Amino acid sequence: MILEVAILNIKDGLAKEFELQFQRASQIIASMEGYISHQLKKCVEIENQYILLVHWQTLEDHEIGFRTSDKYQQWKQLLHHFYEPFPTVLHYQ
Repeated sequence: MILEVAILNIKDGLAKEFELQFQRASQIIASMEGYISHQLKKCVEIENQYILLVHWQTLEDHEIGFRTSDKYQQWKQLLHHFYEPFPTVLHYQ
């Protein structure tokens, strides 16, 4: 199992809208092959910061299966405009 970790810094004033769009985007990622589970947590100390944790069966399920899919384009359209700066995504085993 692989754990994808991303620290998401959301542009000022957009946190609530981000949370709403993330609910929609969650359905996309949950439908992907190799997806196991995910959590989005809001930071207590840093306003507008979240951590996204996604469990995948394999690294390829995320990096190839999800990121090269049409569904990723939908995910991207829903969420990527909220980030500043764009997050670094790391994987752990």
